[in-house]
Amino acid sequence: MNISLRKWEKSDLTSLVKYANNPEIAKNLTNVFPYPYTETDGIRFIERAQAAMIFAIDYNQEAIGGIGLHPQTDIFSINGELGYWLAEEFWGKGIMSQAVQLMIRYAWDNTELHRLFARPFGSNTGSQRVLEKCGFVLEARISKNIIKYGELHDELIYAIRRP
Repeated sequence: MNISLRKWEKSDLTSLVKYANNPEIAKNLTNVFPYPYTETDGIRFIERAQAAMIFAIDYNQEAIGGIGLHPQTDIFSINGELGYWLAEEFWGKGIMSQAVQLMIRYAWDNTELHRLFARPFGSNTGSQRVLEKCGFVLEARISKNIIKYGELHDELIYAIRRP
């Protein structure tokens, strides 16, 4: 499946809400990504995304997920955190691996960052596989460091460095 990354547009609101309003997606993300996911949440997100390095994952002219690069500041300014999500019906098709590879290329071509990192939950094996497939290395496992819906999870830190 061929995908591309592009800026979020106001016209993506319907597909954003349709796909993001899913507890299976929200359970693996920070609480900034709400469930239920409303039209108001989508409007706020698109406005924020348009001003940042947060892109829609586009498949057949439809936004089916999102991926963002979040440069860090101060002494961590050579690092960028990668965050992403994908509509559940597209899981297991290699789409997120393509999106992460596109974002790595974007980061190396357009920023001065030296290290990209992602912090999946220890229970999110799908995300771990994506990162490993894209060349990220597990740097740390922090036990019981995340609380989501009252349940403790391990935090994993994966990273890839500029060649």
